[in-house]
Amino acid sequence: MALPASPTVERVLRGQLCTGCGLCAAVSDGAIGMRMTPPGYSRPIQSAPISDAAEATIAQSCPGAVVAPWGRAENLHPYWGPWRGVWTGYATDAAVRFEGSSGGALSAILIHALATGLVDRVLHIKADPEKPTANVTVCSTTPEEVIAGAGSRYTASSPLSQIDEALAAGGRMAFVGKPCDVSALRRLALGDPRVDRHVPLMLSFFCGGMPSHDGVHRMLDTMDVRFDEVAAFRYRGQGWPGTAAATTHDGRVATMSYADSWGAHLSKEVQFRCKICPDAVGGVADIACADAWYGGESGYPSFDEQDGRSLIVVRSEAGARAFQSAVDGCALSVETLDVGEIDLMQPSQARRKRLVHARLGALTATLQPKPDMRGTEVSEAARRAPPTEAARNLVGTVRRVLLGKR
Repeated sequence: MALPASPTVERVLRGQLCTGCGLCAAVSDGAIGMRMTPPGYSRPIQSAPISDAAEATIAQSCPGAVVAPWGRAENLHPYWGPWRGVWTGYATDAAVRFEGSSGGALSAILIHALATGLVDRVLHIKADPEKPTANVTVCSTTPEEVIAGAGSRYTASSPLSQIDEALAAGGRMAFVGKPCDVSALRRLALGDPRVDRHVPLMLSFFCGGMPSHDGVHRMLDTMDVRFDEVAAFRYRGQGWPGTAAATTHDGRVATMSYADSWGAHLSKEVQFRCKICPDAVGGVADIACADAWYGGESGYPSFDEQDGRSLIVVRSEAGARAFQSAVDGCALSVETLDVGEIDLMQPSQARRKRLVHARLGALTATLQPKPDMRGTEVSEAARRAPPTEAARNLVGTVRRVLLGKR
């Protein structure tokens, strides 16, 4: 039996809960495709009936419908998720450290995993060579290819749209994606044994949210660069935090600081689903990395340019083995960190997590759909929110929903 339309996809789109991961497209036998829709988010478009089996997989895996629970762990933090060890560090290869968004830790772990045969390829995103402000999904097999994809890409990506073909190819691959992408892949594994068989390593990062592609256009306007002039575009990297850089076809390079690119433009374009995310820290990845920001005088991080430093949170046994192998192989230089210190490095992540409960309350009050978030410590994190802050967010979210301005 086939369904004319996916009830899960319809509900997720109606509630503005789509993350754009592409999982639904991968499992729908061509009935669903991913398209860029205004204001610049990757969204599923259904063009044919969908099977009951595909719908069941989507309902079980879509991060707009259900978020993978963190599960039981000896160490579990309501903000930072399960952990076996927490470190700061950086890639010992200077080029890897320089190209990465922070200290190059993710890239170093991936390159070491390829070198030691833990994996034979890495599924990740990189800049689209034909549309350099956009992203494409690629499989990399060499250090050079991994480095070419290093650095944050603050616009729509759908790395799971090709996961069926990647799994069908066999072998052993590492997957790198947003926390919601990894959540979807973990949930897919519940019904597809190929995931555990062929993906021994899943890596993620602390995610500030997915901005629309319109944010890039506004950045370019500020940089005095026309969109059709852009030959290459970097959101971050080549230093820490690194600058955004637009290279034109005639060789001109226009740059913008991270504080301006993210703070003044991209952060204001983040999709609604990210504002209620209960796991923006990659809680079900084997390893999650982030910026190990140094605190500024204001109590918030300093974005002054300096040598890159990564926060590394090892969450699983598989992650611990990959991490230790990279350290033993001198690919990483690391120092241990108390988990409570992450609060000082990532205050925006802490604030968002403790306010998720209030924002979900607004969705309940306005009869809006919301994802199943059980097992991600939303209620525990909410206990750390000042009552006035929580109340403001509840009322503010209700207002935005009623005004249609999510």
